[in-house]
Amino acid sequence: MVVDQFSEVEIDRLFRALADGTRRDILRRTLAGEASVSTLASYYDMSFAAVQKHVAMLQEAGLVTKERRGRERLVRGDPERLARARVLLTQLEGLWRERGRQLDDLLAHDPKE
Repeated sequence: MVVDQFSEVEIDRLFRALADGTRRDILRRTLAGEASVSTLASYYDMSFAAVQKHVAMLQEAGLVTKERRGRERLVRGDPERLARARVLLTQLEGLWRERGRQLDDLLAHDPKE
């Protein structure tokens, strides 16, 4: 694979977590500051349980952490994990750009030469 810091399972979890707009918004909010699951649920037109599932998927991907404080579960975004994901995406972009260049070279090659 492109990057040694992620297993294939971790990459799948990461992309699955980032594939949904609500999860990306939760991540954005929790990178700005920790928030309780209840507070997060108040921002969306969905059930508390649905927001909990979104948070759980982000947590599985390592993009957020959850900590119990009293009766609340506080969610905090993990900027280091997001930075590692950015490195992965940059490497994947480089890989696909190189493959595109190789295809261009192949298609530009005149077999009569």
